Amino acid sequence: MELPVYVPMILFLVLLALGMPIGLALGVTGALGVATTFGFDAMLGVLQTTPFRTSASALLSTIPLFILMAELLARGSVVRDVFRLAYTCMGHLKGGLALAAVMANVGFAALAGSSTAAAAAMSKISVPEMRRYGYDDRLSLGTVAVAGTLAIMIPPSLGFILYGILTENSIGKLFLAGIIPGIITAIAYCATIYVWVSRNPGIAPKVQPFPMAERFAAMKPVWPAGILIFIVIGGIYSGAITATEAAAVGAGGALIISVIWGGLRWTGITESLQATTRATAMIFTIIIGAMIFGYFMAATQVPQHLVEWVGELPLPRWGILLIIVVIYLILGFFMDQIAIVVLTLPLTYPLILSLGYDPIWFGVIIVKTTEIGLVTPPMGLNVFVAAGSVGARIETGFKGIMPFLIAEAIVLAMLIVIPELSLWIPNNLD
Repeated sequence: MELPVYVPMILFLVLLALGMPIGLALGVTGALGVATTFGFDAMLGVLQTTPFRTSASALLSTIPLFILMAELLARGSVVRDVFRLAYTCMGHLKGGLALAAVMANVGFAALAGSSTAAAAAMSKISVPEMRRYGYDDRLSLGTVAVAGTLAIMIPPSLGFILYGILTENSIGKLFLAGIIPGIITAIAYCATIYVWVSRNPGIAPKVQPFPMAERFAAMKPVWPAGILIFIVIGGIYSGAITATEAAAVGAGGALIISVIWGGLRWTGITESLQATTRATAMIFTIIIGAMIFGYFMAATQVPQHLVEWVGELPLPRWGILLIIVVIYLILGFFMDQIAIVVLTLPLTYPLILSLGYDPIWFGVIIVKTTEIGLVTPPMGLNVFVAAGSVGARIETGFKGIMPFLIAEAIVLAMLIVIPELSLWIPNNLD
């Protein structure tokens, strides 16, 4: 007997409420939907073939490789060296240590696409330094948590890789599209810090300028990371290597740099491998579960019906887009960002195409809303990571995030209203 489409949907929500991991909840409800629609044998066929067919993809190998790259760099001294360089150059400015944390995260984001790894590494390095100089924990934790999200906007980005795989868009174009939005976001964070410290100087006491000799000395340990950025990003954009090859080169280069120059030892390597395995297993479970759920969705033609229904709404296309963006922002309050992307794209992507929007631009908007979801309560994964890494209160971290959310809203509005900010580079380098 075929069940109404809403029954598996309700079961999915119940399983989530009971605490089942989202990947398993998607798989269970999708399998039930396929069984009631096509029969038990069809369900067994889907369960037998989908896990291998989904995961045995060369493109998907970029996910664990870029995660490994981030973990290796985070456990060596590379991130510390990048922060030291930014610190010596910017520490004497208003909120200079916080500005240095943002700039260091820009550098780390250009090396690896893991936001969580960026927040964890930078909090351990920069927050104790800010505390030593009397910085308020709200500013320190808020800066580190929000700056860590740059890793999913500035290429190479796991967010763009996942979007490109799921929608079959060019990952190289998506990487190019993220450059200007990433730079604008970093500038917005710096502006927020400057205004905050200007209005309340007590939260960030001034630091004495460093001599030029010390600034030049801080540049020396960073050159291997600069070469790695050039090889990985330059290789992708020039067409010399694919995104998959770049991920392998990046992971191998990160291992060499972290061992030779970054002081990484066997313990750090094993910890990096363990963290990469955990993160990869979680992501692949979600993807496989979503593919099983997708068979049920395709059978019931929910995406097609949704597109038809929305097309009949008495709203202009920008009004529909605004509704979609608001839904993504609300989902970010309560759900894991990877799960949101995997679960919703089969619904929203056809709708966006039917409205005539550029798929590369929409990828930037999706990643931007995901970025915001990483720091908004109650989920706010980056805030939990940043606070937990230095033994701070979660509430303090969320208080520190609030000024940055204003900047995030302004940047998101700019990216929506001015698509050229995302499309100028990929369109001109195509």
